Amino acid sequence: MLKKSSLALGGAALFLAWNGLLLLFLWSRPGGVPGAQSPQGPESSRLLPAQLLQLAQDAEAELRLQRDLLLQIQKFGRSQRQKTPSPPRSASAAEPELPVIPVLVLACDRSSVRRCLDKILRYRPSARRFPVIVSQDCGHAETARVIASYGPAVAHIRQPDLSDIAVPPEHRKFQGYYRISRHYRWALGQVFRTFRYRAAIVVEDDLEVAPDFFEYFQAVFPLLRRDPSLWCISAWNDNGKEAMVDAGHAELLYRTDFFPGLGWLLLAELWDELEPKWPPAFWDDWMRQPEQRRGRSCVRPEVSRTMTFGRKGVSHGQFFDQYLKFIKLNDRFVPFTQLDLSYLKKEEYERFFLQQVYSAPEIKIEELQKDAGRDSGAVRLQYRGRDSFKALAKALGLMDDLKSGVPRAGYRGIVSFVCRGRRVFLAPPSDWTGYDPSWS
Repeated sequence: MLKKSSLALGGAALFLAWNGLLLLFLWSRPGGVPGAQSPQGPESSRLLPAQLLQLAQDAEAELRLQRDLLLQIQKFGRSQRQKTPSPPRSASAAEPELPVIPVLVLACDRSSVRRCLDKILRYRPSARRFPVIVSQDCGHAETARVIASYGPAVAHIRQPDLSDIAVPPEHRKFQGYYRISRHYRWALGQVFRTFRYRAAIVVEDDLEVAPDFFEYFQAVFPLLRRDPSLWCISAWNDNGKEAMVDAGHAELLYRTDFFPGLGWLLLAELWDELEPKWPPAFWDDWMRQPEQRRGRSCVRPEVSRTMTFGRKGVSHGQFFDQYLKFIKLNDRFVPFTQLDLSYLKKEEYERFFLQQVYSAPEIKIEELQKDAGRDSGAVRLQYRGRDSFKALAKALGLMDDLKSGVPRAGYRGIVSFVCRGRRVFLAPPSDWTGYDPSWS
């Protein structure tokens, strides 16, 4: 800063000195003082006005040049002061540079991608920090026109390989899942290999995002970078139906062993790990296998920050009518970046979460259904096997399927939800030792 100030002062001094020299030169020239007689005689006197005019024009041009130089020096000094932050009061108070995290939207043949893009562009706080990349498969012309209508607001890339995929005979009806997996691999490769981003938020073209979608991701992102026991951040709660969440506490976040997808953030380092073994189909269930998860968890919200409006798709509406269309989309802004999220660190989370779960009184489902609402305190329902879990989950309206033994939204086998206004933990015994992959 001292050097920059000295440069600005030096420029000003040069400007004043030059003007002073010009003035001295004008007054010291023969005839330079108005009204004086030129010693060179009458002929010289007749030339004097022309010489003075030329000299005045030259001086004026030089003054303009020096003024422009001074303005440039001043402008440079101001720009450097703006770029250089004030010294922090302490090392911990220094503001880290905010990362650039693109939003990768995977699209195919839904022209309703407009609904997805409109909300993303409306709610993102910065176009520079959250560029939008739409990767289109299928070659659907109408969808391509919709994406193109956004002009430079989005980057439109197209999957070049639209060929049929050879699949086992028993998987002919699953051709769509093979195409999706191929598209994911290509699109994520573009983001991390071609564009060289260090992280990305992945959404599909049938998702609508909440007003604090970006606030949520940018708040949890530093934790994902620091905590090796996490491998993703998800905007989705699999059991996030309106009657099963506490919408009044939309700031609540959880760790989950189940990979939720449906609006999720990953780091480039994870893609380095997954890309070489990326599966030909069913990529999301593949992510839920122990070989990929490797004991790691995701962060997920109490109230979902995405909702799906896409009943049409390769799954032919599986789960949509029963679960997905009832998912509650958060509608109030939570300032996550101003909250202390350190409780999500593994050791701290397990300490308070497990204590909360196993200190809650154990009751039977009949008691819960009969007495719900009388007492606002948390309670625990215990299951001891796969069939026990599935029966309780089905009776309570939870998603009852398991992937490699992991229940949806579960952490250490525990599923947290709300039943008739009361917090309930569907949990295994406290001596739980791990997931059984045969529970599928």
